[in-house]
Amino acid sequence: MQDIVSRILENKKIAEGVYKMTLETEFCQFEAPGQFAMVEVPGRFLRRPISVSEYDSGRYTLVYKVVGKGTLDMSRMAASEEVDALTGLGNGYDVSAIPDGAVIVGGGIGIPPMLGLVKQLVMAGKSCWVVLGFNRAEEMFMVDDFRMFTNDLTIMTADGSRGRKGFVTDAFDHVPYICACGPLPMLKALRDKCDGGQFSLEARMGCGFGACMGCSIETTEGPRRICKEGPVFDKEVVLWERI
Repeated sequence: MQDIVSRILENKKIAEGVYKMTLETEFCQFEAPGQFAMVEVPGRFLRRPISVSEYDSGRYTLVYKVVGKGTLDMSRMAASEEVDALTGLGNGYDVSAIPDGAVIVGGGIGIPPMLGLVKQLVMAGKSCWVVLGFNRAEEMFMVDDFRMFTNDLTIMTADGSRGRKGFVTDAFDHVPYICACGPLPMLKALRDKCDGGQFSLEARMGCGFGACMGCSIETTEGPRRICKEGPVFDKEVVLWERI
């Protein structure tokens, strides 16, 4: 983790209520897809946790949804403005543990970090099947970004306005391995549809680095913090009935 000042290169709307912010920085601390940043929003007391979508040595991209006053203020920030952020937070996906042919599932605002994961799987020489879920066509985003790395892509929309009608859980019956990020009901529905996998959990966070203990969950290994030991956990470790 490092507190860094980044410069906004772009901050643009890419779908209904969804924005893409690309930042340039001298020290990019991200090491694994699925990690996140705690972004300071001027005038707001708490930082906002945002998953990193893509990153390299000098820049990183955050894709976020406007859900409150803080993210609304973020959406109004302009190119060349500076942003203070804690970066490289949390434990991301372990690419080395993901088998060839795994199913990569993203739902809603849980989709952005899966792009970085797919990119790294391709770089590691591994194939994957990507399943993305949206409520309706007007809310779709980043589909073309995924198509840059894989042709094995399934789009699910709840209303059937694009791709296949249904939820991401309707795309398959049972598969050996899933990596997933999205709302908790989606993750709970996916846990019984695979033998193993890595699931990224969402939570309200106070500090983002484990000090406040506010995002703790029960696991087979005892209490674990989503911001510190997570947000990505092996499926078998999480005590799903207690969250």
